[in-house]
Amino acid sequence: MRPEILFKLFIPNKQLPGVGPRINALLTNVAGAHIADLLWLLPNNLIDRQFCPLIGEAPNGKICTFIVTVIEHIPSPTRKRPYRVICSDESGLVELVYFNARSDYLHEILPINEKRIISGKVDVFNGRVQVMHPDHVVKEEDKALILTVEPVYPLTQGLTGKVLRRCIHHALKLTPNLPEWLDPNLVQQKQWFNWIESLMAVHAPKTHKELIPTSNNRARLAYDELLANQLALAMIRRHQKKRKGRSIIGSGALKKIINANLSFVLTPNQLEVLEEINHDFQTENRMLRLLQGDVGSGKTIVAFYSILTAIEAGFQTALMAPTEILAKQHFQTLQPLAEAANIKIDILTGKMSSKDRNQIISNTKSGSIQLLIGTHALFQDDVAFKNLGFAVVDEQHKFGVHQRLALSNKGDGVDMLIMTATPIPRTLSMTAYGDLDVSILRERLPGRKAVITRAVSNERLQEVVEGISRAINSGKKAYWVCPLIEISDKLDLAAAEERFQHLNLIFTDRVALIHGRMKDIEKDRIMDSFRAGKVDILVATSVIEVGVDVPDATIMVIEHAERFGLAQLHQLRGRVGRGLDQSTCLLLYSSPLSANARARINVLRESEDGFVIAEEDLKLRGAGEVLGIKQSGLPHFKIADLTFHSDLLELAQKEAKLILNKDPDLVTKRGEALRILLYLFERDNAVQYLKSG
Repeated sequence: MRPEILFKLFIPNKQLPGVGPRINALLTNVAGAHIADLLWLLPNNLIDRQFCPLIGEAPNGKICTFIVTVIEHIPSPTRKRPYRVICSDESGLVELVYFNARSDYLHEILPINEKRIISGKVDVFNGRVQVMHPDHVVKEEDKALILTVEPVYPLTQGLTGKVLRRCIHHALKLTPNLPEWLDPNLVQQKQWFNWIESLMAVHAPKTHKELIPTSNNRARLAYDELLANQLALAMIRRHQKKRKGRSIIGSGALKKIINANLSFVLTPNQLEVLEEINHDFQTENRMLRLLQGDVGSGKTIVAFYSILTAIEAGFQTALMAPTEILAKQHFQTLQPLAEAANIKIDILTGKMSSKDRNQIISNTKSGSIQLLIGTHALFQDDVAFKNLGFAVVDEQHKFGVHQRLALSNKGDGVDMLIMTATPIPRTLSMTAYGDLDVSILRERLPGRKAVITRAVSNERLQEVVEGISRAINSGKKAYWVCPLIEISDKLDLAAAEERFQHLNLIFTDRVALIHGRMKDIEKDRIMDSFRAGKVDILVATSVIEVGVDVPDATIMVIEHAERFGLAQLHQLRGRVGRGLDQSTCLLLYSSPLSANARARINVLRESEDGFVIAEEDLKLRGAGEVLGIKQSGLPHFKIADLTFHSDLLELAQKEAKLILNKDPDLVTKRGEALRILLYLFERDNAVQYLKSG
């Protein structure tokens, strides 16, 4: 239940004075639906209206505030000509210029022979001082309201700065003074104001320095938000850890069989991660571990060895993947190994016949299936396990937390291993996966060579095609990735369908096309043809970004590489270099490159380390864009910016642990204030894990 002190902040914007349906829709678009959302919409610029010269001394192009007397109205003779209002002071005349203006309204705000304060940008034209559509016109007694530094907010079409400022002003008037939730020693050390003072100050900046994310008041508010994030994650983690797990201790018998059937040995890094997982298994706490594995680091075999331990201990296991392509690939990879060890393995997807599906569900319920691989179909209500002890979720960022919990609830105290092939910058990992222990695979698998990465102007397209011709004639396979499915009138980008037609004219019947709008059965057929060598070139959208494994594909062409994010480019490049042959990635770009696009391409050329690339991506694009946060389950911050506030994040993480060690149920005076903080930043789901107090 949200504390009463916050009730006013979570009423709809439409209850503010002067906010009707149209303005409400615009406010929701630019900030959000509630009063609190307006508080987090911070100024991104400012206008100093304190400069108050005489008209005759006004510099061209500068914002000026004048004290004038209205002399004359000159209505527009035609609709195309402006309406002019002539005003004066002791030094000269100024023309106020209005287009499409209503005469009655202008007479009301600018009555002849009366004094007014006007403010706006000065244009000196043929020696005449003009202000086009003044920003402010007020009576002389309201002079103090204008002679200020005015905040400038992000806008959306149809919403003026004046209307938005008025709404934020009303929102701030409704804002209560909340009890202090920060450690007094920290507040003193950082020389921070209290919360309400900091909030009022960020909405009334006096200098451009105050607009910087690291300025004192913004840093205070960012820390509040980061503390709410880290406290919520720590509470969820503590709750999950409290849920009783089961000790899983394997005999090692199945692993011996698999060792004898593998054509390679595990890397020291893989063995180290398996040791971390085994340590989790042996405790009676539930495992909640994130395995970050860079492209080609061998996550799947680590997951399989962990699955073997659980099966040896008598438990059923599950492996969930986000797409049918990836689920089937896992099944095809693991089935021969499972057969060698006499393990019953099966696959469940959404596209099966009812008969097959019902049989698999029956076998899962009876316990005869020891490893069930599948897509979202795994956590549907009618899928029941006899004794699920361990679940692996692949490509976690494609699933929500609720989906991962739905799978873990299929058994009693299920241990969870969550995998991602998308290296996540440490700061983002702390904010998104702070409820998980983390293991990292960095080493390349033995025998795999570094992928040669080159940037090539699309003016040399013909040379690239000729190079691919030579490669496929020598038995190699190639991917050709395009950013769009169809030609776009708005963006001059190569489309996958157009590129497919072009390449098909050259390499008749040796080219196939795959994209996200196809039915799964069609995508599977095309991927099988590519794997089997029936086609040599696969033209694709980024549908092949994650998980697709064709070891003899050695060429990756990424068209309009400047349009892709760094993390996505790294994932696409990771589709080649999966066998023992030398692979090449060609980044085709259109000139001229922006500085940011050039930097992205240079980073990719210079490094194959996904974790280095992820950190560079964070620096170049900021946390709001990296990995496509809205799609990836990563948190969206209202004030905090991890590009600037990573030091505050680490501080918040330590502080959250200290808080819960001293006051696990937040029942002290400060604990009550921290509950308000959690509700303020809408971390309500964490509060449910507290005992009522």
